[in-house]
Order: sequence, then structure tokens, then C-alpha cells
Amino acid sequence: MAMTMTGEVHLPADRQTVWDKLNDPEVLKACIPGCQTLDRTGENGFSAVVKLKVGPVSATFKGNVELQDLDPPNGYKIAGQGEGGVAGFAKGGAKVSLSDAEGGGTILRYDVEANVGGKIAQLGARLIDGVAKKNADAFFANFGKIMQQ
Repeated sequence: MAMTMTGEVHLPADRQTVWDKLNDPEVLKACIPGCQTLDRTGENGFSAVVKLKVGPVSATFKGNVELQDLDPPNGYKIAGQGEGGVAGFAKGGAKVSLSDAEGGGTILRYDVEANVGGKIAQLGARLIDGVAKKNADAFFANFGKIMQQ
């Protein structure tokens, strides 16, 4: 099952600061809902373990993420995939872009495409889209709090 999600968020920091935080594994780990580990595996790669609950299905996903087409401090592409055992799999990517906001700060825009399969995909698009949006909103709320500190 494929899904897409786009959005933007205004952050109260300059582009370079936002860029630096988007590339800091400790910051990302603190922002990603359910993230148990996030470790750098190379210059542009990470491995992660994330525990998620989608309706009645709880799963721990283990996966890898690679940052591509880096254009500091303007943006990059993220490509990743994860396995959740019997619950299924997720794979996809996102384009993240940063631009100066009028009046100060930074606008972060994202465009996500993802595919899920297995037991999770059987739960239906509406439930999965709702959980994905909730997790994206939680990530950006957490990220915004860190940017205000």
C-alpha cells in the first residue's frame, strides 16, 4: 500500500542551525516517536529501531536510512526501509528542503512517499494514514521544541 504526505513547518532558527540538527542522530532520536536506537553507520547512513503501534498491531521495526543528494544547508533526500517481522515492512523516501522564512527563521518542507506491506497494510489506508500523520506531527512538534531551546 502506497501513501504520500506533504507539509511544512516554520522553525525559529536559521537554516544552518536547522540543518545541523537534522543531521544530529541524538536530536533525531529524541524527535522520532517510538525511536529506541538511531546509530550512524556511515557518513550519510543510519540504522534505527523504532517501536510503533498501528491500530491493534504493535511492531518493532529495524531498518536503515541513507541521506542522498545532500545540499547543505538547503536540503536532502532520505531513502529507507524497515522490517517489522510478522507485522510487515515499510520502505520509502522523503525530500526535505529548507528555506528562509519571511521575518526570520526557517521553513522546512517535506514530501514523503512510502509503501507498507504485510499485516499492517491489511489494516487499511485510513488507519495507516492517520498514524503516519500523527507521527509526522509529533516529530515536528518535538523538533520545534528542540529548536526553541
